[in-house]
Amino acid sequence: MINQEKKLVELKNKLSEINDLEMSGALLNWDQSTYMPSGGAKARGRQMATLAKIAQEKLIDPAIGKLLDDLRPYEESLPYDSDDASLIRIARLDYERAIRVPPEFMLEYNLHSSDSYQTWAQARPENDFKKVQPYLEKTLELSRKYSDFFPGYEHIADPLIDVSDYGMKALTIRKLFKELRDQLVPIVNTITSQPPTDSSFLHKIYPEAQQLRFAEKVVRTLGYDFNRGRIDKTHHPFMTKFSLGDVRITTRVKEDYFGETIFSNIHESGHAMYEQGINLDYEATPLGTGTSSGVHESQSRTWENLVGRSREFWIYFFPFLKEEFPEQLRGITLEQFYRGINKVERSLIRTDADEVTYNLHVMLRFDLELALLEGKLSVRDLPEAWNDRYASDLNIKPTNDRDGVMQDVHWYGGFIGGAFQGYTLGNILSAQFYAAALKAHPQIPAEIKTGKFTQLHEWLNKNLYQYGRKFTADEIVKKATGSPLTINPYIQYLKTKYGELYDL
Repeated sequence: MINQEKKLVELKNKLSEINDLEMSGALLNWDQSTYMPSGGAKARGRQMATLAKIAQEKLIDPAIGKLLDDLRPYEESLPYDSDDASLIRIARLDYERAIRVPPEFMLEYNLHSSDSYQTWAQARPENDFKKVQPYLEKTLELSRKYSDFFPGYEHIADPLIDVSDYGMKALTIRKLFKELRDQLVPIVNTITSQPPTDSSFLHKIYPEAQQLRFAEKVVRTLGYDFNRGRIDKTHHPFMTKFSLGDVRITTRVKEDYFGETIFSNIHESGHAMYEQGINLDYEATPLGTGTSSGVHESQSRTWENLVGRSREFWIYFFPFLKEEFPEQLRGITLEQFYRGINKVERSLIRTDADEVTYNLHVMLRFDLELALLEGKLSVRDLPEAWNDRYASDLNIKPTNDRDGVMQDVHWYGGFIGGAFQGYTLGNILSAQFYAAALKAHPQIPAEIKTGKFTQLHEWLNKNLYQYGRKFTADEIVKKATGSPLTINPYIQYLKTKYGELYDL
């Protein structure tokens, strides 16, 4: 047993070194996305690629494989849910995936991703898809090549999806999305056939400094720990982590649309609070992060939508908002504001979309990803295909690529495949987790009215956050809610909330 414990310590030390390299790369990426001058792009890409290659080489070191083999009897002697058994199990999963991918490929991919991101950041404001097209074609080539390192897949997207949503497959997601779409489309059609809600007051001029000040007050009240985090501006908001003691969020501001900053801040703080709630003993181990993109998105959407767009939330915060923006909100009642921030309309921008139409944005992106990977769609034809899908799915067509195919950073800074399904999985799970929390603590909505979020936060910490990656998404969903993933709580939530706001 002593020998086994020494081997476990040795494994943890090796994994900690790999984590340090990965977190250093994340810090460089955060800087590139926030403060780095454009002149540093070429060198930054090389620096991040070098760190990624070294981390990959360390992870596929045969010594780690040997340690994992030697530790298998020890793992099997422990309860499945023990920390040590879980660490060995998840480390083995990462190792067996990594040994299939050559370090040279990771170097090439990371160099390319950095160049692609920087080109996108320049090309999007210029509405110049042709500038980024060759980079996207290379990304598609690399994405297919990555999947080919995992022969035997059912669908070429499966290995890419597996990275972010372990155990999920393209065909499973397609079936789930069809079930959800069949429920959503009639609701969207019914609501958008009614007179539109007035939300014009959200599009007055809200000065940037005041928006950021108010947003910071909100996320601080929700429970985002500024002793272990900070907020900065970027092109496309994201959360990043360098350790469990340093979990940062980013935002962007539109002075002529109040909702951009406040809801992106709440969204990213949901991601960050998940990471800040992980058991500190998991620091620098494979357990010390969220378990899947779907579960991670469930937390950003729980806080952004089920909490942040609720009437109870604004019963508390609306008076503070009117103090911050008295002219912009003069004569606007709480009820008008609540209806305004929950307005349902067909729109072009995914990140601005309302709860009812949002998943249609995700589904069409998922379908386009699969078509690209399957070879049924070329990158050259992607803008036209994008516009046609918006016309057919949302009855609205982009007039430019900036607000069309170039609006999301995902394909321009990562793989094509597995980039978007987590958003809709997260929406579904947000309602399932929240329903379980309300069942355990029916007083949560009443507490939210008074600006108290402790009960909800404690339930999430106890049933989800603390475990990090110790359990798979399927396991944590069943453990926290008592049932596997289901769309029923989500559909019930939408019908109840929007049945009150609209005539359904």
